[in-house]
Amino acid sequence: MIIKINPPIIEYSKKMQNLCRVPYYGHSNGCPNFGKKQGCPPREKLINEFLDFKKDLYLIYTEFEVGKFAEKMKSMHPEWANFPRQLYNPRRWQPTARKKHSLDIIDFFSAYPRTIVDSSPEAHGVDVNALMKSVGVELNWTWPPEHNLENKVYLISLGGYAIK
Repeated sequence: MIIKINPPIIEYSKKMQNLCRVPYYGHSNGCPNFGKKQGCPPREKLINEFLDFKKDLYLIYTEFEVGKFAEKMKSMHPEWANFPRQLYNPRRWQPTARKKHSLDIIDFFSAYPRTIVDSSPEAHGVDVNALMKSVGVELNWTWPPEHNLENKVYLISLGGYAIK
């Protein structure tokens, strides 16, 4: 889905970039890419230094029904029924979700030539939770989710014009 958005609704800060340093399962110091991988904080500029907020901005998001995908995996691998980590393993569903999102980005470029896309708005300090909420989409932040056919994930990008 492509939605034209008003730049003031985008909440962003260096604080959001630092969320990459919050510990999570298997990574006591946060994301191992922080400060190392190209495209990751703290090297990245804030979004207002990357996209021109004086021109049109667009939210590009792709809804992926991970619950239905997990159900398909469960039917293919009944031995995983009691192991949600297997059913919801990102290595299994992310390639399909990313392909769908890539097609949405291609549609964006077709409709809005001479634009650029930021496929990692969090790296540019964007609070994607607040942004999605502002367009009426509630994100589910529990992982792994309880098995439910209604579980969805969203791939989120921002499109617009580069600062000259």
